[in-house]
Amino acid sequence: MPHLPQIKIPATYMRGGTSKGVFFCLHDLPATAQVPGPARDALLMRVIGSPDPYGKQIDGMGGSTSSTSKTVILSKSTRPGHDVDYLFGQVSIDSAFVDWSGNCGNLSAAVGPFAISNGLVDASRVPRNGVAVVRIWQANIGKTIVAHVPITEGAVQETGDFELDGVTFPAAEVQLEFINPADEGEGEGGGAMFPTGRLVDDLEVPGVGTLNATLINAGIPTIFVDAESIGYTGTELQDAINGDAKALAKFEAIRAHGAVHMGLIQNVDEAARRQHTPKVAFVARPRSYTASSGKAIAAGDVDLLVRALSMGKLHHAMMGTAAVAIGTAAAIPGTLVNLAAGGGERTAVRFGHPSGTLRVGAEAALVDGQWTVTKATMSRSARVLMEGTVRVPADSF
Repeated sequence: MPHLPQIKIPATYMRGGTSKGVFFCLHDLPATAQVPGPARDALLMRVIGSPDPYGKQIDGMGGSTSSTSKTVILSKSTRPGHDVDYLFGQVSIDSAFVDWSGNCGNLSAAVGPFAISNGLVDASRVPRNGVAVVRIWQANIGKTIVAHVPITEGAVQETGDFELDGVTFPAAEVQLEFINPADEGEGEGGGAMFPTGRLVDDLEVPGVGTLNATLINAGIPTIFVDAESIGYTGTELQDAINGDAKALAKFEAIRAHGAVHMGLIQNVDEAARRQHTPKVAFVARPRSYTASSGKAIAAGDVDLLVRALSMGKLHHAMMGTAAVAIGTAAAIPGTLVNLAAGGGERTAVRFGHPSGTLRVGAEAALVDGQWTVTKATMSRSARVLMEGTVRVPADSF
């Protein structure tokens, strides 16, 4: 029988923070994939190599982890005050779906550089030397991100001496501002920063127990629990969790019941189709540990310890959006994150994660009895790894 040839699609493979993904300009996609729907999802899954029952994504650009099974679609923005529209797709590794429910904070660092290099930002806004300020509309969650991208001789500067734990080599620093990162809304499940109206909830999880939990919508919906309450210290590395099927099932149960409590889904069965959000994380007071690279992290180096799961596995470092949630929750006295950091008012924290440490800041205020956060900040780096065309079979979407 005859077989259709492969087609070529312009694409760029980029690292952003501690993640990697395939970046596309919207206008370069085949016509059927330029709009949301099954054709777009099928195309992106084929690019990444999913669904793969082997879990390796050998026949695609994915790297068999949540950090490397990512896609980004960018276009010039028609929204006033913005340069580029940014859409993020988290591709499931072994299941046939793309999760569009949240942002990727790590890849957000690569959006500005890509947009400048591909002509999506007006040339008048890019200095010959200095820092270009790129105003990004994050279309998944309807939020603004401001990226500060270093420019040298009119081109994006990618090399530098900024070191990011979880990334082997230094690069140029990209500063990110997440503007009004918390969801707005009122009432139970209505999209508020604290959807239940409480800083700490009693979360009942069958088979696990009733846990104190901080449920927050900031950066990305996140469920924070105390490490000790679930039998951990907060110093765990990936192997301690990801090789333990019972532990992963426990965390998924916490995530699913937390999602219902937050009003994100109606019943726990829906959680399987919403793997990207919410995230689940556990926090602990500082103590010394050895990071995955062998680097010694002293208790005095950090304000607290955080471990987070993404797409059902313990993350090797920290998701950028979860870092925003950490910084936001830490700035609000009484949350589990704030208490793990010692309590009180604070505008920034440095937390320990499996690969090392990360500093994140947030500006929080109590207004009319409600907590608001105007901005969260952190630094990342980004680099083009490969650019050209990606090939997919013509009949795959």
